[in-house]
Amino acid sequence: MKIKKYRWDIIVISLLLLIAISAFAISLLTREEGNVLEVEINGTVTAKYPLSIDGTYTLNGGTNTLTVKGGVAYISYSDCPDHICENERGIHYVGQKITCLPNRLSVTVRGEMTDEDVDLVS
Repeated sequence: MKIKKYRWDIIVISLLLLIAISAFAISLLTREEGNVLEVEINGTVTAKYPLSIDGTYTLNGGTNTLTVKGGVAYISYSDCPDHICENERGIHYVGQKITCLPNRLSVTVRGEMTDEDVDLVS
């Protein structure tokens, strides 16, 4: 009798595990590369930069430096006390984001880019 009870527990747990692994695999296989970076300061979009052009951009009056290299963006300098944003991995997939809370800065990867979207002023 006990074996029958545990068998259903194992079946339910296995099914939930299979669903979770499938959802994770689908999310990995369907993500898309981004084209443009959107910079927000205090919740307002202040600049957009292409991921296809390597460059270094000073943000937020010099409190942060955004570096784009090889289609990957990352914060290379921050004057905040904890430097968590500097330790974030580079971003290049649509929806990925780097946030520097002390400086109220957010950099998000977006999908489609038009000529109007890009601001190359540093």
